[in-house]
Amino acid sequence: MSEQPRDGASTATPQDPGARDAGDAGLAEAFLAGDRPDGSAGAHSLRDAPGPYFGRYGGRWMAESLIRAMDELEETFEKAKADPAFAEEFQRLSREYSNRPSLLTEAARLSERAGARIFLKREDLNHTGSHKINNVMGQALLARRMGKTRLIAETGAGQHGVATATAAAYFGMECVIYMGEEDTRRQALNVARMQLLGARVVAVQTGSRTLKDAINEALRDWVAHVDTTHYLLGTAAGAHPFPAMVRYFHDAIGTEARAQVREATGALPDAVAACVGGGSNAIGIFHAFLDDPVDLYGFEAGGDGVETGRHAATITLGRPGMLHGAMTYLMQDEDGQTIESHSISAGLDYPGVGPEHAHLADIGRVSYQPVTDTEAMDALRLLCRTEGIIPAVESAHALAGALRVIEQWKAEDPEAAREKVMVVCLSGRGDKDMDTAVRWFGLGEAEPSSQLHGAGTQTQTDAVHAADPQAAEQLPTDQHEDTAEGMQR
Repeated sequence: MSEQPRDGASTATPQDPGARDAGDAGLAEAFLAGDRPDGSAGAHSLRDAPGPYFGRYGGRWMAESLIRAMDELEETFEKAKADPAFAEEFQRLSREYSNRPSLLTEAARLSERAGARIFLKREDLNHTGSHKINNVMGQALLARRMGKTRLIAETGAGQHGVATATAAAYFGMECVIYMGEEDTRRQALNVARMQLLGARVVAVQTGSRTLKDAINEALRDWVAHVDTTHYLLGTAAGAHPFPAMVRYFHDAIGTEARAQVREATGALPDAVAACVGGGSNAIGIFHAFLDDPVDLYGFEAGGDGVETGRHAATITLGRPGMLHGAMTYLMQDEDGQTIESHSISAGLDYPGVGPEHAHLADIGRVSYQPVTDTEAMDALRLLCRTEGIIPAVESAHALAGALRVIEQWKAEDPEAAREKVMVVCLSGRGDKDMDTAVRWFGLGEAEPSSQLHGAGTQTQTDAVHAADPQAAEQLPTDQHEDTAEGMQR
């Protein structure tokens, strides 16, 4: 094992960079061939991937000073999985504290508009407002088993930071959250939430001042305080055992959704969609469906458009390389150094991706596609107007991509499309993104009441009469005159 080079990147590329492994291309079809009993895994199950490698991706390439901590974490995790008492406590916390199982909501008006049946897996209704609480409570239990008294974490959109601060408060641990300075500006509300929960929030001012740099700073902290501290990584990326561990704690998303959609429709869905940055919510919902004849779609941050260079479409345009302790796809220059990513979504603004996603892309089991900022924000507004649900900008990427897939279904057969079922992982709620929405849509200014006195608009007198006829008689004379003039106009 050796320390990571500058920015956590390495020029190491075990195979021709940028090329999907042609020898792996047919594996997904081979795994899906034949009928398996419901819920079974089989000898060649894609669900049987414990790490440290997923195909040629993954591994553990860390600073020597962290090897002992990683060994301890892996050993504790494996023992915990085999301990019924651990499973019982984790399930109790999930049920009584995190609010699991989360709902599966059929979006009726959106479905009518789109032309297919759309179901939303409501991770936005979890405690703290996203899927992040699942992994955080599980890892906090492991930290307690290891005798750690301090939790540190990185965060982009702030949801993982809020969840980690929540767990630290629940278990009585010290908490430090590293967040790129650019992201603290975009997600000021979540900074305040973390601080209110008792966490110290550090704005990282190096590099692009986003998620990648927050991870780098958290790793430096871990090296310096490894005996007392657990680094609670929030995404399915990084060195083993993090990708497998994060997937394990998020597996309930897909397990629940699979059972819920079968109960609602009597069958498996035609497709499942999720947003992908590092990929925690996506692997959480995909995992239960990997052995099923269900199309899986991961939607990356296309930013201003992949042709502009301002995006975070790592799988779409990245090449194999080393980032944060694992071999995976990443955005890098000709020298193998990571380059800046861009997205309106702080949670997807990451130049790498989880190694299991890289493998699933190579074998063709999951289709990964970019979604632009504009497409995501249009989908966000559409969900607000049709269903009364304000999604996180990250989740809006998944919704936008799902709507694009439905358009393809309709182009092939509009009538058949109406019977098809799409499950979308709504990974978080949009409270944290209101500042982004205000700036994007030009919101926040209320309409002056004087503008309501035009033709075709209910007058003030009409409104008061509807509520209290006697009160209308007490309106000042000039107001009666104004409304009368408005009616005449």
